[in-house]
Amino acid sequence: MNCPQTISCTTFNILAPIYKRLGGGMRESDFSESWLSRNENILDRLLHLKSSVICLQEFWMGNEELVRMYEKRLGDAGYLTYKLARTNNRGDGLLTAIHQNHFRVLNYRELLFNDIGDRVAQVLHVEVCGNISQNGKINKMKEALIVNTHLIFPHDSRYCFLRLQQVYKILQYIRSYVENYSLFVPVILCGDWNGSKKGHVYKFLRSQGFESSYDIAHHCEKNTDDFQKWVSHRNHRGNICGVDFIWLQNPRKFHKPLKESFMEAILGNIKNLLKSVITGSGGDQMFEIFRIKGSCITYSDFCEVLEELGICGHPCGGLNEEDIKEIWERIDEDGDGIADVPNFLRAWSLCSDSWNEERDKKSVEEVGETRSSRATIGFVVKKATLFPKEAEKGTWPESYMLSDHAHLTVEFAVKDVHCTL
Repeated sequence: MNCPQTISCTTFNILAPIYKRLGGGMRESDFSESWLSRNENILDRLLHLKSSVICLQEFWMGNEELVRMYEKRLGDAGYLTYKLARTNNRGDGLLTAIHQNHFRVLNYRELLFNDIGDRVAQVLHVEVCGNISQNGKINKMKEALIVNTHLIFPHDSRYCFLRLQQVYKILQYIRSYVENYSLFVPVILCGDWNGSKKGHVYKFLRSQGFESSYDIAHHCEKNTDDFQKWVSHRNHRGNICGVDFIWLQNPRKFHKPLKESFMEAILGNIKNLLKSVITGSGGDQMFEIFRIKGSCITYSDFCEVLEELGICGHPCGGLNEEDIKEIWERIDEDGDGIADVPNFLRAWSLCSDSWNEERDKKSVEEVGETRSSRATIGFVVKKATLFPKEAEKGTWPESYMLSDHAHLTVEFAVKDVHCTL
């Protein structure tokens, strides 16, 4: 048998009945006929797609009848299911289903973010089913990592830092895992990221070699009308936005130092917040702090500002003291313990704007010239679709009732690659 020519992956936030508002303070969870019917329709849709991997978010873990329904129908269709509840009994969680004809699960891990909004993530180390023809005597890996997660909703700008921390923890774990097991494999990140392509989570993942599968398939280049034309969610505020992604990182991709990328993203977020404060265009309370401090700011002043902005001391998490000190060291370049307020933004030599994709691609080539390579597999995006189809055009049909999210399905071709060691 040869390796399957294609595999497919579907990610879908199915809107837990405990969160679906019906008006008058009622939720769908109070009406069993309603949530049973909707979830039967969701399962009909998922089984029609026949994806190799199904990643669900807002899966109602607190209801045994719904859990049994998904396990039974997915199990009868040949899927192995892995469930993970959010911490502190939030009621919902994640479900990942792996079709046994396409993948064999080698390892499964659960990541719990008790300190960051009770969010969780699932990491599955899988092997592509079927034998891959060998190239000479080279031992070729045919494995991959699949991640399912759901980041915290950005209720205000402070929550953007928590989302960055959640992604950072996921990438830290992946980096540690592949190093411990000497893996050179593609990584697929699925889920509801609760942020668009304009945010720093997007830039952070891009700086680590991840690409949005949907945007690859549809050639959504930067600085074009299609860059963020598509949407995938109509949130509880009535806004439509594109927040559901299937990210792909092939093993040959260059990896910037993870900590450096994280600090760049954090600094970029702080810069955006402080820019409105310092210019007086927003954040009157913070502007008053800067005015009182005069023409310079000390480390203790800086910590006070971060706490007022909700960057540290946030009830759902936040930056720790070590992170804050590292950020300050990058701002206080001469190390005298004082930063000049009027030039505060210009004093930051490192921020997210400094990431240069072309420069990093050149670094890949330079590294590849001096290192050996290893045969493995990679994935090529063949097709990516959103359902309902109107979401691809940036509109949301009122007749769509499955969820407040569209589902995203991506088809990948399996290819041979040589990654640098």
